Amino acid sequence: MKQRRALITGITGQDGSYLAEYLLSKGYEVHGLIRRASTFNTSRIEHIFVDPHEEAAKLRLYYGDLSDSEQLSSLIYNVKPDEIYNLAAQSHVKVSFDMPEYTGNVCGLGTIRILEAIRKSGIQARYYQASSSEMFGNSPPPQDERTPFYPRSPYAVAKVYAYWATVNYREAYGVFASNGILFNHESPRRGETFVTRKITRAMASILAKKQNYLYLGNLDAKRDWGYAPEYVELMWRILQMDRPDDIVMGTGESRTVREFLEEAFGYAGLPVEKYVKVDPRYYRPTEADHLVADCSKARTLLEWSPKVRFKELVRIMVDADMRKAGLAPPGEGDRYLEREFKHRWWMVD
Repeated sequence: MKQRRALITGITGQDGSYLAEYLLSKGYEVHGLIRRASTFNTSRIEHIFVDPHEEAAKLRLYYGDLSDSEQLSSLIYNVKPDEIYNLAAQSHVKVSFDMPEYTGNVCGLGTIRILEAIRKSGIQARYYQASSSEMFGNSPPPQDERTPFYPRSPYAVAKVYAYWATVNYREAYGVFASNGILFNHESPRRGETFVTRKITRAMASILAKKQNYLYLGNLDAKRDWGYAPEYVELMWRILQMDRPDDIVMGTGESRTVREFLEEAFGYAGLPVEKYVKVDPRYYRPTEADHLVADCSKARTLLEWSPKVRFKELVRIMVDADMRKAGLAPPGEGDRYLEREFKHRWWMVD
């Protein structure tokens, strides 16, 4: 059989690194787009990188950016991937208020650039667009594939543009293009400025006597939090369907930021009221107050349902950040991960 070839934009991010692991475990040749920086930004994929001079190397990396249409077109034409996963983005919602034009350029127009490259090259690549639950914004929960979009940030607005561009290229040009509408998904590889990782990392630093307080914004926002490695498996399943489609992914449960905070600090034995302070500077001008997925379609079409639940997710992340801080974690998250490895052996943390 012909070896399948995948191109992942944003391969050095949380989702990109897990997806690269997963595809390599399935025998794919994986090509990844990374941004040029003066410091190394490939820590999440170092454990799977093999020198390209080695015959066994199945991972190739290329410098590039979603703002460069010519470079994207050239890369897609030369690599000729069977599958393209567009995971690259300026994905921090609060930052999108500070950098709205850049966010729109990368998240919105970047999608058009990839879709145009597919159309003009004539390759028969299947395309996956990483859409976001933030697109639903203030639409009442639970949200599914039929829920109207009501974006509440420049990031969400850009993602709505990318979503409809994906649908349009599917209908106008016959591109096999699908949207995965992901609700919040976390892991020990989550970026350090995102609220879940900000909480678990700060908690470990406080225990290690390296930090005195944790400053947060809105503690009452409700989100549907899942475990990132499970979501990348579903990304792959979406592109294996007979027809392209748009699928919501989530756990069907929502918790507030306050609940995540209390679960993490309580697990480590720290009192929230002593170490956590609210800073209005972290509030967003407009907020998506309550997001929770109705993933009935994913359960029906793909026979998918999440296995890692809220408490287990928090403990996995706490244990990981405590280890990074040189502390002995309580260990329940580790024990759960050991059980998960038996079923999802491709995950590495």
